[in-house]
Amino acid sequence: MKYIVVLGDGMADWKIEALGNKTCLEAARTPTLDKLAPASELGLCQTVPNGFKPGSDVANMSVLGFAPQKYYTGRSPLEAVSMGIPLAQTDVTLRCNLVTLSDEADYSQKTMLDYSAGEISTEEAEQLIDAVRKELGSEKYAFYCGISYRHCLVVKNGAVGHTLTPPHDISDKKICDSLPKGKNAEIYLDFMRKSYEILSKHPVNLNRINNGKRPANSIWLWGEGTKPALESFERLHGKRGGVISAVDLVKGVGMLAGLEILDVKGATGNFDTDFNGKANAAADALLKNGLDFVYIHIEAPDECGHHGDFMHKVYSIEQLDGVVKTLISRFECAGEDFAMLVCPDHYTPCAIKTHISDPVPYMLYSSRGNAVGTTDTRAVRYTEDSCKNSGNCLSDGFRLIEKLFAIK
Repeated sequence: MKYIVVLGDGMADWKIEALGNKTCLEAARTPTLDKLAPASELGLCQTVPNGFKPGSDVANMSVLGFAPQKYYTGRSPLEAVSMGIPLAQTDVTLRCNLVTLSDEADYSQKTMLDYSAGEISTEEAEQLIDAVRKELGSEKYAFYCGISYRHCLVVKNGAVGHTLTPPHDISDKKICDSLPKGKNAEIYLDFMRKSYEILSKHPVNLNRINNGKRPANSIWLWGEGTKPALESFERLHGKRGGVISAVDLVKGVGMLAGLEILDVKGATGNFDTDFNGKANAAADALLKNGLDFVYIHIEAPDECGHHGDFMHKVYSIEQLDGVVKTLISRFECAGEDFAMLVCPDHYTPCAIKTHISDPVPYMLYSSRGNAVGTTDTRAVRYTEDSCKNSGNCLSDGFRLIEKLFAIK
């Protein structure tokens, strides 16, 4: 028996009037999931514990079987690990977004126009982060370039306990109430202000403006944390596993847990990603390379949710259905049995463009037809309402993977 998680990041949503008062899951054409649902266990799972912010860091850690209450130390260090940044136990890391702010003279009165600076390319971002590093970096404060708009600041012998707001939480809002607060708040805010002076005049951004693109005219610091220590996934669950993701955050969790990182050419973290490439890479790892478990992380629905782009969110869910179809086909051809968990990590409603911590809908399927607590109606689909109406609710998100591995 092989085991698969297909995670549609931020896939769950509220009903949308423009979709006929349906959620994106309900509006999407998902023939493969529709076929599996009546033979599956449907339910809800609380992936974000009380007292935690509903971020992809906490939620993905839960779905991978690590209790955030025990292991979580912040978002940015998970990404830093994936980026290969060496961290001491006394280092504090912060996520450093390249964002687009409006052009008011008073920095505090600017508006968050785009938390991703129009999905800026990594090549452009490298030049901008290099400019910030030259002007603001030091032995204590080190800036590192990541992918697209996602970068990192490492503070030597730093302090935690600040109030730092994720930029995607304040899309289209004034930033005045969301600026850094706490011990080093003035330093962080000074970096952000100065970065605007550096970046707004940078040739990369002038060229972007001339080409009708949004400039990456400021950094935004958030997601602080210290280096976590996760247990070995194989020792904890008895499975040799791998992770497929275009997102440093999820790769970092996988690396810390000793999971194999399976890179897929063309994986972008958005709706233009190579969905089928991810499916086939997972199948190859399980059927040819001896892994017991693969975690397929699909970021596209979340990115679409943050932009309020419900049509591409529907499209992304339909492509996720295609991932499941490819996996089933590969396993049927190989004559191998498998168990599969399909779920989001959290809700990202298009109406509010950010995350919420409501229990997420999940589906457990076994090719042997022995998924625990299978649904008793042939009419059911995998949707938020179907999972809610099942009556199944798991309060500890980190135990969801135990339900998957209990299928033999």
